[in-house]
Amino acid sequence: MNRVFIVDGARTPFLKARSEPGPFSASDLAVACAKPLLARQPFPASDIDEVVVGCVIPAADEANIARLIALRLGCGKRVPAQTVQRNCASGLQAVATAAERIVLGRAQLVLAGGTEAMSRAPIQWNTAMAGWLGRLLRARNPFDRMRAVAGFRPAYLKPVYSLLLGLTDPLVKLSMGQTAEVLAHRFGLSRETQDVYALQSHQRLAAAFDAGAMRSEVETLYDTSDRYYVEDTGLRRDTDLAQLAQLRPVFDRKYGLVTSGNSSQVSDGAAMLLLASEEAVKRHGLPVLGEWLDHEWAGVDPGQMGLGPVHAVAQLLARRRMKMKDLVQMELNEAFAAQVLACQAAWDSAQYAREDLGMDRPFGAMDPERLNPEGGAISNGHPVGASGARLVLHLLHALNRKGGGAGIATLCIGGGQGGAMLLRGREGAA
Repeated sequence: MNRVFIVDGARTPFLKARSEPGPFSASDLAVACAKPLLARQPFPASDIDEVVVGCVIPAADEANIARLIALRLGCGKRVPAQTVQRNCASGLQAVATAAERIVLGRAQLVLAGGTEAMSRAPIQWNTAMAGWLGRLLRARNPFDRMRAVAGFRPAYLKPVYSLLLGLTDPLVKLSMGQTAEVLAHRFGLSRETQDVYALQSHQRLAAAFDAGAMRSEVETLYDTSDRYYVEDTGLRRDTDLAQLAQLRPVFDRKYGLVTSGNSSQVSDGAAMLLLASEEAVKRHGLPVLGEWLDHEWAGVDPGQMGLGPVHAVAQLLARRRMKMKDLVQMELNEAFAAQVLACQAAWDSAQYAREDLGMDRPFGAMDPERLNPEGGAISNGHPVGASGARLVLHLLHALNRKGGGAGIATLCIGGGQGGAMLLRGREGAA
């Protein structure tokens, strides 16, 4: 098997979605962080063998968005590109796909990552309106057109918000937030515990930006209105427990514990990485950010989709004969505070290990000081197609600040899955 190295990467600041479409399309965002990334390389963009991009909600004019991004970056018409979709782990899937191509010897250099402009998620006509328009278009004479017009009903104008629909599981009929409520009640997670975790996420991210730890991965983003962005706009530096406690539950208004304050944010953003074989690293004299070692996917009950990382990480560690203590750091996507805390509780539960994982003993929870020590999606946002790639990029930089070692990037995935990727930082990097 060929070794796989991540040689460089970059991301945009994540921009919190407001009440109107954001200033950038998904392809704009990917190009904005990939351009400086490629400009740093000693080879032209046309030397890349393939481009793989994760994206969940590309715009109608961004079909196979990976190909559009590749051409906009100057990779040239001969470089193939594919778009992958695994819901929240689409960016992680893109990196995994790129790694597998290199492992098999089918590629030497692959640009991979994820992008999402959630603020531009389309608002669609409902099926009744679409049917009425179809009848109107099929009308062949004035009489048929008048009859079609007479059949119009005001209810046909009710819009369909694709973002809300996409964040609801079609089989169990629960939104992602409702699945977090299920976990909060299953593991007895109080509202205060969730709010404390959310506050910690903002404090940790603010400290990371203030210490300059994010400069190595975040590229300044410029829009067409003379505005620029240097940090994630969802970061709330001034929040406190009192403010968080005032927020009302969103997904179960009567009995719920999950609020907008202890949930991840709807965001726009992109993260891109350059992966290379050992041969390409030597040929071009490339610096090494870290090494891909392995990855794993797991399926769980869609109604408790937040537990996906528990299974993916457990299976990955078991195969590698590793323990939690062997990890220098873990980046667990903060879809919800309840989801992160539930994963910790499940890893620490002998009953869960026995009944759900089929293991004799639990792995034990990850050391809280080594779990998301620079914050996560609660504070920086969760552009679903990009988050997995961001976790990989950030984890490698964090590992290198600590002198290398192994770490895991992991996410829960809508629909009841989990993904985990084992990475190793550059030895002696600190």
